[in-house]
Amino acid sequence: MKFPTIQSLEEIAKIINCEFVGDKYFPVSGMNEIHVVEPGDIVFVDHPKYYDKALKSAATIVLINKKVDCPEGKALLISDDPFRDFNKLTKHFKPFQSSSSSISSTAEIGEGTVIQPNTFIGNHVKIGRNCQIHSNVAIYDYTVIGDNVMIHAGTVLGADAFYYKKRPEGFDQLISGGRVVIEDHVGIGALCTIDKGVTGDTTIGAGTKIDNQVHVGHDTIIGKKCLIASQTGIAGCVVIEDEVTLWGQVGTTSGITIGTKAVIMGQTGVTKSVEGGKTYFGTPIEESREKLKQLANIKKIPEILNKLK
Repeated sequence: MKFPTIQSLEEIAKIINCEFVGDKYFPVSGMNEIHVVEPGDIVFVDHPKYYDKALKSAATIVLINKKVDCPEGKALLISDDPFRDFNKLTKHFKPFQSSSSSISSTAEIGEGTVIQPNTFIGNHVKIGRNCQIHSNVAIYDYTVIGDNVMIHAGTVLGADAFYYKKRPEGFDQLISGGRVVIEDHVGIGALCTIDKGVTGDTTIGAGTKIDNQVHVGHDTIIGKKCLIASQTGIAGCVVIEDEVTLWGQVGTTSGITIGTKAVIMGQTGVTKSVEGGKTYFGTPIEESREKLKQLANIKKIPEILNKLK
């Protein structure tokens, strides 16, 4: 998430009321999760296990809960609760904006696009040309939709990420300030849910077709011309490369990559990253030919046991 204007380190420290290490004029251009940070971004870390990863990341400002040696070319924000203060910054730079109409006055809708009754289109949404948005679709703030996109009834684009920190009093949600980006010629079925990024984008690539009742988690990137069948659940921060096929009821863990032109057969649990150009099946996931051989051999066990008697 980029800020509207470049901020100084001192200005950011004042917003969250914390100490800082570095030049007070050190430039701060945005904030992001560690897997998508760039120079000028803030990243937060609140566990010693991840200090080194955060300090060595591309982020040049680290929001951290302990004073450590500041790497050259970087700055620190010292906070007793980085998770809380990361949320404060999201609220400050991207506060929730209520809407009093079904289609926000700040939404941009392209020529030839048809929007059916009872659809909600939030603030600063951009929709391209010749799209069809069916009834009861909810499109949250800042969503970007390309040209020639079809979205069927009941789908929700831009709900919050499922991202929580466990505290003694319960679960504290990491506030989502990212977007959903739908590229050209995408088809999305009925009753799908695509969560926005925590600070970045959840992206559906051009030409991808998504069946009914599919969930896509926060910050996931789906490539071009993919096919995703019904009741598939894709976790957050997944990378699905171009022309991948996911058949029905596939589920994935977070933070993995599925390679170009991979085919994942129905009801597979994608528990790890897999190479492209192959077909996979089962839980834990394996190449389908190997998994099917194993299943065939299992059926032979009673016959083998009878021969041993």
